[in-house]
Amino acid sequence: MDPALDLAKLSPVASRVLDPKSPLPMRQMAARGIVPGLKASDMLSVVAALAEVEDEAVSRIAQATLDKLPVQLLQGGFTPDLQAGVIDVIARKYATEVGMMEKLLALPQISMDTVASAASLASEAVAELIATNEERMIAHPAIIEKLYMNKRTRMSTADRVIELAVRRKLDLSGIPAFKEAAAAIGEELIAEATAEPTFDDIQFIKTEQLAQSIKIDIEKEETHIVDEATGQEVAADKVRPLYQQLASLSISQRIRRAQVGTAGERAILVRDPDRRVAVAAIKNPSIQESEVVRISAARSAPEDVLRIIGSNKEWAGKYQIKLNLVMNPRCPLAFAARFVVQLRESELKMVARSKNVTGAVSQAARQQLERKGQKV
Repeated sequence: MDPALDLAKLSPVASRVLDPKSPLPMRQMAARGIVPGLKASDMLSVVAALAEVEDEAVSRIAQATLDKLPVQLLQGGFTPDLQAGVIDVIARKYATEVGMMEKLLALPQISMDTVASAASLASEAVAELIATNEERMIAHPAIIEKLYMNKRTRMSTADRVIELAVRRKLDLSGIPAFKEAAAAIGEELIAEATAEPTFDDIQFIKTEQLAQSIKIDIEKEETHIVDEATGQEVAADKVRPLYQQLASLSISQRIRRAQVGTAGERAILVRDPDRRVAVAAIKNPSIQESEVVRISAARSAPEDVLRIIGSNKEWAGKYQIKLNLVMNPRCPLAFAARFVVQLRESELKMVARSKNVTGAVSQAARQQLERKGQKV
């Protein structure tokens, strides 16, 4: 049964209701939060348990009850004997409601995993509430990770929890670009917590809204074009407002947008002049293979980004990505030399003749053709 309940800690009435052999009408009444003589905490436990049963009719009723908990359960159910598994179910339902979460977070038996789960789903107000408990975050760093990766968490709060992690020497593997964020935070002033959002918070929200308003089909639309006059990549007209908005952000803000932002933002930030921002973009956990294909071919992609792509076994196993890296003059020679020997003869000839690749890569392609007994 999920949530995990210790039935021995429930009253005999509650245990009887949860027995799969109990009459269906009794279980349906219980799913509505109605069992005469049952104390509120046990009633909450029963409803949470019934919400997870295989009987769809009972489960649906219990889910509806959890979605809108009756006042009597809210007033008397949150007690020290309410089991942690039940708290977890309720917290996942109400992670965006500050009044409810304030009560749940105050319960001493709440599990750290539940707090971390709530942090990933939290509204701005609930994220602020969770972030006030430094002792809890230090004891369970996953809470910091979830807060940072939750785009509803204020930027100023994300900065503070990263600074806390750095100060306490915590290693946050749940934030792919933690090293980059930690390095950047040391160069910035950390704002004190305030009741109202800071300027940085407002800028972060404005960027999120703008990014969401610009719909980019990353597989079909180009976010960058080559300026014929200069030969350099520039942002396409459609994404230029987003490019300008991102450029106005601090390095810490750009790193976080690179971690939690849209595909359009990643396409811009992976070309950022600050290597920490660019690396954070390629480390975004939501990045798609189609994005990596384009990035691997981008002449403006930093060497560090191309090195990460080449080091990723899954990405480097894709033929088009290998070819792009070989053809990209900014790709580190160690990777280009490794991949050139894996190319087909037609591509080897193209690389050998190309004036856009480095001389060492062109020479490696010619040598590989000679080994195969082929002419350039």
